[in-house]
Amino acid sequence: MYFRIIRNDISKSKLITLTTMIFVVAAAMLVSLSAILVVNLSGAIDTLMKQAKTPHFMQMHSGAIDTVRLADFAEQNSNVEEFQIVEFLNMEGAKIVIDGNSLAGSVQDNGFSTQSEKFDYLLDLDGNVIKVSDGEIYVPVVYMKDGTAKVGDKVEVSGKNFIVAGFLRDSQMNSSLSSSKRFLVSKNDYEEIKSLGSTEYLIEFRLKDLSALSAFETAYTSAGLEANGPTVTYKLFKMMNALSDGMMIAVILLVSALVIAIALMCVRFTLLAKIEDDYREIGVMKAIGLRVSDIKKMYLAKYAAIAAAGSILGYALSFVFKGMLLENIRLYMGESENSSYALLFAIIGILLVFLAIIAYVSGVLRRFRKISAAEAIRFGTSQEKTAGAKRFHLSANRLFHTNVFLGIKDVLARKRLYATILAVLVISTFIIIVPQNLYNTISSNSFIEYMGVGNYDLRIDLQKADNISEKADEIVKTMDSDSAIERYAVMTTKTFKAKMEDGTEENIKIEIGDHSIFPIEYSKGRAPAGENEIALSALNADEMGKKVGDVITLVIGGKEKDLTVSGIYSDITNGGKTAKAVFTDHSADIIWSIVCAKLSDPSLADDKVSEYANKFAFAKVSDIDEFVTQTFGSTISSVKKATYVALAVALMITALVTVLFMKMLVTKDRNSIAILKALGFTNTDISAQYVSRSVFVLMIGVVLGVLLANTLGEVLASTVISSFGALSFQFVTNPLSAYVWSPLLMICTVLIATLIGTASSGQIKISENIKGSL
Repeated sequence: MYFRIIRNDISKSKLITLTTMIFVVAAAMLVSLSAILVVNLSGAIDTLMKQAKTPHFMQMHSGAIDTVRLADFAEQNSNVEEFQIVEFLNMEGAKIVIDGNSLAGSVQDNGFSTQSEKFDYLLDLDGNVIKVSDGEIYVPVVYMKDGTAKVGDKVEVSGKNFIVAGFLRDSQMNSSLSSSKRFLVSKNDYEEIKSLGSTEYLIEFRLKDLSALSAFETAYTSAGLEANGPTVTYKLFKMMNALSDGMMIAVILLVSALVIAIALMCVRFTLLAKIEDDYREIGVMKAIGLRVSDIKKMYLAKYAAIAAAGSILGYALSFVFKGMLLENIRLYMGESENSSYALLFAIIGILLVFLAIIAYVSGVLRRFRKISAAEAIRFGTSQEKTAGAKRFHLSANRLFHTNVFLGIKDVLARKRLYATILAVLVISTFIIIVPQNLYNTISSNSFIEYMGVGNYDLRIDLQKADNISEKADEIVKTMDSDSAIERYAVMTTKTFKAKMEDGTEENIKIEIGDHSIFPIEYSKGRAPAGENEIALSALNADEMGKKVGDVITLVIGGKEKDLTVSGIYSDITNGGKTAKAVFTDHSADIIWSIVCAKLSDPSLADDKVSEYANKFAFAKVSDIDEFVTQTFGSTISSVKKATYVALAVALMITALVTVLFMKMLVTKDRNSIAILKALGFTNTDISAQYVSRSVFVLMIGVVLGVLLANTLGEVLASTVISSFGALSFQFVTNPLSAYVWSPLLMICTVLIATLIGTASSGQIKISENIKGSL
């Protein structure tokens, strides 16, 4: 019986059934995709780090190194499972030429390594440990992705030629957020080119118990071992690998949740429209003694069938799109060992969608209890109370055209009816604007201020050079006489000992200089302004248990100095463990210096990069736009894709829901429409009234959606980004896109959908519908 009822009902309302199915399919597909992507991303990262045997603790170090002392420390520390020192040969980008194009413009520290012996393996694209022959070179996968290199290309390194034999995955330096990239060559070739660059050491440890990592760090620092460079741990390697695709997945998850909400509203629309259409029949069924539960089963059977078919189809469609969305994950990290679990979680996801729809339909059908059999048989439609617009009289109207006034008055009179379409329009606006704002934020220069880097045009790094202080002074003298330089700042990083509460000492890298020239954003507090103040990165503040206003004791030149924490900031540079201060010091050695400059004309950036790079060959010169592109390029690209998908989904939702709502409204208002026709209103007048209603509700929806996107949306986006390193940030919006083009697209969509949805109003005949309302 139920099969016959479902079949007959679907044949009578094909469009409404199809539209409802589309929403269920979209919701199920997005939920399934989210589950597949989350499981595959986490699994692929785990698989990559397992295959590569990623170090749990790595200390980068430039300068002299005591390998015997390090080996003794590793042997005596009971938590050390394996220990090794890997050489990383830093090479100027200009000395590396791939297929005729040099890497002079790269902001990465490009260098060469041989295959590790114990762990930290460099893998090929099949996940195997690479065995490289003389004359061959394996290139980081990032240069395959951007088209810089392909298999068979010739690579020239200061006159020595190599052939690209393949591409490598590096569990440490895969991410664009990593400031270094490793090329793999044979041991013989490495010895030949060793004199052409500067050697940096990667001091690496794998521990027996990863939970003891913090204690191991303290032990390493207390031993006074080599630490002239960033310290990076297993957790940070994992975070950097997850960032780009993680943000895309976060956007899809957000859109999925909103689409599910709209799918439920869509089901509500179609169900209310069907109830309105069958109102008299429902009254008859109640009058002849059918129980409410029996009537509910008839409707529930149809929506159970739609939900089941839509969930299965959505699950199937997720397999069509998953390949495209998993492409980047597979390229950088390979296949996930948990891919079978992804299918299981996808099934659980669509099952939850199915159950949510059934539960929601069951809730909506409770209104059957309130339907009066006598009223339903007499009027054929539900009788609404319209007490919301008593003060609005047509005779007093001087502002609007009659049709516009009647449209607005109807919205105000039946607020509860229009609340659902308003909610859909608010959510659609939210879906469009939040990903746009997120994309604009992370692609803007100012975003780096939330990640521990100031906003300037030119950046000159002095890291692997002798007499860094003198060379920085040389650059400053040139800038003083350069009219194109508006202002500049010199930031010098040194390592000091910080005394912990338990009496132990830890190394802390402090960037010394005037931090007011190129300020960064602080999640708490402010930049250090006095000699007795210090700002800590979030990671340092967490590990040290410090907050704004607390005191930290440093050992400077053999003497203790108390500094007050003035602020806490996010940082992705140098392992995320940094600090900033303004005091002067001549006791500690300089690890590196950065000279940053603002140009009077930013369009000169490319020329100035070339000029300063040629003049100061010992320094790495880059412009900030290129720095942002190369550092966040992959992340920006992923979020941009998600932005376009969100826009398309939101417009489709707006169109379909508006059509459904207008069809329901026309069905509900057929008696009122008949009366208006009897009074002389034309079909064009009636369409104009419905368009007025749509536009009025849309305007309110867009305003509320924009406010919600810039408040709740910013909080949600901040939550996502904080998990990747930035504790707090503010949206950077593109007003033209967010507040002009997007609303215009929605208006056009709503107008077209309204005209389609109200087309049937012209077919309503006065004689057939006016009788029941008199």
